[in-house]
Amino acid sequence: MYKIFLVIILFNFSVPLKAEDGYKRNPLIDVINYTFRISLSDISDTIYGEASASLNFMGKISDMEFDLKSLRPDGKGMIVDSVVFSGERIKWTHSENTLRIFIGKELASGNSGILKVAYHGIPADGLIISKNKFGNRSFFSDNWPDRAGNYLPCIDHPYDKATVEFIIIAPSHYEVVANGYLVEESHLAGEMKLTRWKEDVPLATKVMAFGAAEFDFRLAGVAGNIPVWTYVYKENSKEGFNDYEVALKPVAFYSKLIGPYSYEKLANVQSKTIFGGLENAGCIFYSENSVTGKGRAEGLIAHETAHQWFGNSVTESDWHHIWLSEGFATYLTSVYLEKNYGRERLADEMKSDRDQVIKFYLRSPRPVIDTTITNLMRLLSVNSYQKGAWVLHMLRHELGDEVFWKGMRLFYEKFRNKNALTTDFKKVMEEVSLKDLSGFFHQWLYIAGQPDLKITSTSSKKKGYTDILVEQKQEFLYSFPLELLINTQEGEYRESIRINERLTKLTVKSTKINQIVPDPDVNLLFSQPTK
Repeated sequence: MYKIFLVIILFNFSVPLKAEDGYKRNPLIDVINYTFRISLSDISDTIYGEASASLNFMGKISDMEFDLKSLRPDGKGMIVDSVVFSGERIKWTHSENTLRIFIGKELASGNSGILKVAYHGIPADGLIISKNKFGNRSFFSDNWPDRAGNYLPCIDHPYDKATVEFIIIAPSHYEVVANGYLVEESHLAGEMKLTRWKEDVPLATKVMAFGAAEFDFRLAGVAGNIPVWTYVYKENSKEGFNDYEVALKPVAFYSKLIGPYSYEKLANVQSKTIFGGLENAGCIFYSENSVTGKGRAEGLIAHETAHQWFGNSVTESDWHHIWLSEGFATYLTSVYLEKNYGRERLADEMKSDRDQVIKFYLRSPRPVIDTTITNLMRLLSVNSYQKGAWVLHMLRHELGDEVFWKGMRLFYEKFRNKNALTTDFKKVMEEVSLKDLSGFFHQWLYIAGQPDLKITSTSSKKKGYTDILVEQKQEFLYSFPLELLINTQEGEYRESIRINERLTKLTVKSTKINQIVPDPDVNLLFSQPTK
């Protein structure tokens, strides 16, 4: 991103597990696949849906819950028409945005079944039904973070990933794009059209999506063996085809740097998302105003493309670890720009990110992994993006390029199409570096702020040297390498020191120091006291 749940009640009264983000989890059930058949209309905003979920059970269950928005006083929300489990109609209740399903018998571990829910209603959110900037009607999924349950019965949390199929029935003047590969497109009576897309790689609901609009679309090219498509409004086709063509470059770059791309294709789609970009798996939605014809979307496209590796394929299993998605995408964007425009561009990106981190801390002194946050939209902060990127940048400096990128590739390989937490990433980086990184991860991710460094010097002409003092002014003491560029009467040179204490002294053989520049290569997240 650029800036339902399911509970099993057991007869033995086992309690569904809660992770740090408060979402109820139950390891005794696994959704393998969703198939969503949704009918759209030009006459009204009411959708008619049938959701089919293939389930595996790892423990005894008799009832379960899915996320699905209840009907609101304003008439928006979903109305459930029927629920069928393994071919039999069963009892259910739908209230407080929860669809509770009573199987009618106890199922043992090892069983499986197919749940079908027929429903209809006007989406309160999650599926944006509106007119685009040209006044034409359109339909766009906008599921992040937990808005899929507004119109899809599902486990609306990243921890349970599943394959997905979208079968969209819409007026024939719409083109439909979704996750996966196109299976079928057939015309129906009454000037309607059925379009079926299928994704065989498990996804979190936050990045399941379809879009229906009056698109022009074309193949921008093939990156390796991955077809990269562009879908833009017909009125914007010339500009959009030009702006989105750059998407081929980051796909090729990340495939080489990190590992194989996970999905069948990549479509870059002009849309009505409320975000600047939304990284739907293999089907990225961009703000409709991202199309200008001036080629200004490269950074945005690189960011959303990076999410295909981190966020989509490797997915945080707890919302408070979203830096594994947003921090990774932010840093990989900077690395992509470094590759294409040089080290100076990376330095500029990191300086800008550092400034934002410092300003954000002054307004909101919170750590990157902040388990007090309950409003998921508040996770879209500088901490998750820019500070997360800085954590990776400093880890790269700490370990060296070879070890760092080896670790990034191994992390992707181990958790590709799975879920991960920060501890998983830490273990991988420790494995490749043969270092204990507990202190590094603790200070940069679980402590609010950054080193605040006061640097002074005292010269002794009699003894012929100068003492340079580096003082940590903040309360928590950090440990980090610091490079100083020292300009003296005799010349310019560098000194590298390890800062572990409140006060660190460096003695240099010169009595005339003109300037001391901390961190000249932009490898450290730090601030300096205002004068």
